Amino acid sequence: MVKKKSKIIKNVPRGRAYIKASYNNTIVSLTDPSGNVLAWASAGKLGFKGPKKATPYAASVIVRNVVEKVKETGLKEVQVFIKGVGMGRESAVRSLYSNGLNILSIKDITPLPHNGCRSRKARRV
Repeated sequence: MVKKKSKIIKNVPRGRAYIKASYNNTIVSLTDPSGNVLAWASAGKLGFKGPKKATPYAASVIVRNVVEKVKETGLKEVQVFIKGVGMGRESAVRSLYSNGLNILSIKDITPLPHNGCRSRKARRV
């Protein structure tokens, strides 16, 4: 019989919130200051399917779910890092605040190409 390791609940007053809002999905992760994930959720994990996954409503439900998971760790303040251009960006940040987390800073970490791959040739019709 395999013994399961007991989960250690640590007290983390400050942390980070990573929001990845793509055109197809929204993923939210809450971490401690060193980057260890405390809880995460995505629209697909919560039962949203197809185009509903990238909606602002789905983003707010995701954040509510993640904040509920980290209540026991004592997380109060977060630095927010947003990546992507989906519809759930703004809604997720608003939901973090409305679910009782104090937002210290908001930083956009969306990757931008600076002369990377060559773009496709113009389509001729």
